[in-house]
Amino acid sequence: MSEPKPRPMLVIGAGIAGITAALEAAEAGREVVLVEREASVGGRVLRTHHYFPKLCPPSCGMEINTRRLERNPRITVLTATTVAGANRTTGGWSVTLNHAPAYVNSRCTACGECQAVCPAKVADPFNLGMCQVPAIRLPHPNAWPKRFVLDRSACPADCRACVDACRYGAIDLAATPTTSTLEVSAIVVATGWQPYPLDKLPELGGGVLSDVISNVQMERLAAASGPTGGKILRPSDGKAPTRVAFVQCAGSRDVNHLPYCSGVCCLASLKQAMYVKEQLPEAEVTIYYIDRRTPGRNEDFLLKAAGMAGVRLVKGKVGKVVQGENSQLALTVEDAEAGQLLHDRADLVVLATGMMPNLATIPLPLELCRDTDAFVLDDSKGRIFAAGVARRPEDVAATVRDATGAAAKALAAGRGV
Repeated sequence: MSEPKPRPMLVIGAGIAGITAALEAAEAGREVVLVEREASVGGRVLRTHHYFPKLCPPSCGMEINTRRLERNPRITVLTATTVAGANRTTGGWSVTLNHAPAYVNSRCTACGECQAVCPAKVADPFNLGMCQVPAIRLPHPNAWPKRFVLDRSACPADCRACVDACRYGAIDLAATPTTSTLEVSAIVVATGWQPYPLDKLPELGGGVLSDVISNVQMERLAAASGPTGGKILRPSDGKAPTRVAFVQCAGSRDVNHLPYCSGVCCLASLKQAMYVKEQLPEAEVTIYYIDRRTPGRNEDFLLKAAGMAGVRLVKGKVGKVVQGENSQLALTVEDAEAGQLLHDRADLVVLATGMMPNLATIPLPLELCRDTDAFVLDDSKGRIFAAGVARRPEDVAATVRDATGAAAKALAAGRGV
């Protein structure tokens, strides 16, 4: 008598944490279903220009991972899919999945003929709304699956231009949502993070002054696939800045906003200071910080950035950013070492906004154990395990290690079911 086939493991979220957990579990012999709410995998990592400390593009590592996904028959990847419900069962969970309408289906070859004739434009979600893109398009250059998406709500009434242009019958404007159910042995929650909203920081110019941007926006400005083709320019007038100020702990370590440290913001700002100096060597860069947190070998990265000509690190908390004279921004800073107020100016201000778990605003219909900041705690009895920034703020390397551990715990919990 043959033994029943083990139930698959469910991984929710296909950023670097979810992809890592899925690959590790599948390569250990377990069937895995990897669910992602976006149309392609990769998450926040692909929105960065370079990793630290090596400063290499994330597309390289992600391409290796997507090839592993393609070649592993134990992994089923479901994009544009969300978890609609989940019920405990004997030895696991019964999960209901919602699949978004497949306006563009698997026949798509990404030829681009539909995009060429599309009359509608939308704010580009990949570039954080900083530019406009056609309503039908490839989500971004490194999208996997390499399939176009359509923002159906942006289509003009009765427009069928994209359908008529498609030679492969890959577009169905009448597509509807579908649902499915799945029996799983264990769940890895890898739902990732979102940046703290700029508009919650009006005293620092967030959401008020166009030349006050977030650190995640700075990544897109520096990227070749970004809204400016990789040029660091002021949003207000498209000019290159000559004075750039980085404001650390913008909304972090603050009881009125995020009470915790996000762990990576200091390193991100140091990296972005390098972006500025490499592209605009005459620019003056100032980083205002409370503490310089670059633990372990990352201290070398700090020393490298701090030693660059034209880069200053000032121990002080920025209390206010307002519009100044001559199109510049005026900063009021509490100098922690001198015990006095400083007044500085900049052409561009970058706020180092912290990491919020996505589950703080996008709940899952699961019985999750969470801390007071909405980070997920492991629930061995319930066979739910957290990975990456769903569990705590951390960098990419730590996320990969964390996701490997989550996969191992889920495998052990689901053994034999």
